[in-house]
Amino acid sequence: MDTTTTLLVIAAVVAAVLFAVAVRLLVRLVRARRTLRRAGLPTGPRWVFWGAVAYLVLPTDLLPDPVYLDDIGVLLLALRSLRAARPLPGGTTEP
Repeated sequence: MDTTTTLLVIAAVVAAVLFAVAVRLLVRLVRARRTLRRAGLPTGPRWVFWGAVAYLVLPTDLLPDPVYLDDIGVLLLALRSLRAARPLPGGTTEP
């Protein structure tokens, strides 16, 4: 294999791994929202959840789609905002 082929294979593997991480975070985001809604807890503004999902799916990004780092960042921020509404072990919620 020549250098170009090797670089393309490495780039494809990195893109596949980043895509897998983004999909895994999306699944965690959906599960966290579903769990919070079942528990009757507030899930925060709806636009945070749907905005993160749309950002992952839509082709317009800050970085080109083979680089999923911006998508991962948006999903992590949305997941963090949902997790902030989780109850504490003592049964109270955070302010």
